[in-house]
Amino acid sequence: MAGASAPSAPGGPEPPPPPPPLQYSLLLQHLVGEQRRPRAWDPAALGGIPSPPKSEEQKMVERAMESCAFKAALACVGGFVLGGAFGIFTAGIDTNVGFDPKDPYRTPTAREVLKDMGQRGISYAKNFAIVGAMFSCTECLVESYRGKSDWKNSVISGCITGGAIGFRAGLKAGVIGCGGFAAFSAAIDYYLR
Repeated sequence: MAGASAPSAPGGPEPPPPPPPLQYSLLLQHLVGEQRRPRAWDPAALGGIPSPPKSEEQKMVERAMESCAFKAALACVGGFVLGGAFGIFTAGIDTNVGFDPKDPYRTPTAREVLKDMGQRGISYAKNFAIVGAMFSCTECLVESYRGKSDWKNSVISGCITGGAIGFRAGLKAGVIGCGGFAAFSAAIDYYLR
């Protein structure tokens, strides 16, 4: 029995105790449980472009630009510009611009045509600005309430915006406006994502 280990002699060194069994519950507590320590991710350590930490002013500007009021104001201004351009374009291709129904054979002057184009441009600009601000603000509020950024936000806000616009003409028009604007929002969101 040369291969068997001899028991340690009394007074000799004790063999080391066997390692304790691995307790997975303790390991999970440290990995995903309450004892998990948050890590500070450094982009430079991950191979990204290093950037200095943001100052308080930068953080304040980011918070302001991500607010619902800023998004609604930006959509309002963008809608005003786009609506004005669209109104001027449609007035330019309309053959009835400057037309006087009292004297149908009279040729309108350039001043009358430009006046009508300006009036149509301002009218379209106001409408586009209102719709853009309503949609953007409701989408931001819905996203803030739900805590998610997905296609459902634009559909819900489209329904709210279309319903509010159509409701001025009655309940049936509000329901049709809700459905139509929601479907249009879903199609645009599907196309853009």
